[in-house]
Amino acid sequence: MIIEFDAEVFRWDARVDTAWFFAAVPPELSEDVRELPRPTRGFGAVRVRARIGGSEWTTSMFPSTQRGGYILPLKKAVRDAEGLTEDSVPWVRLEVLDA
Repeated sequence: MIIEFDAEVFRWDARVDTAWFFAAVPPELSEDVRELPRPTRGFGAVRVRARIGGSEWTTSMFPSTQRGGYILPLKKAVRDAEGLTEDSVPWVRLEVLDA
């Protein structure tokens, strides 16, 4: 399954001593992913191949009750390469690898 969307970039505020950033997967697309048959992983994680601009990487996205869908971690190398900051809205392409 491949999904594409505009994503809101936000900083995880649970720990102020770290700078973790995520892109929010829209709730309706998150629901589509939840319905896929796939192996069970810790924390409800779903393995994906992500692309933003010219950056592509493999990671896992996680469910977020606060956001009402999945959230995709954005490592510093990707944020730097794509010029992403808090409140950026990049176009994201995700290929779900667990399905």
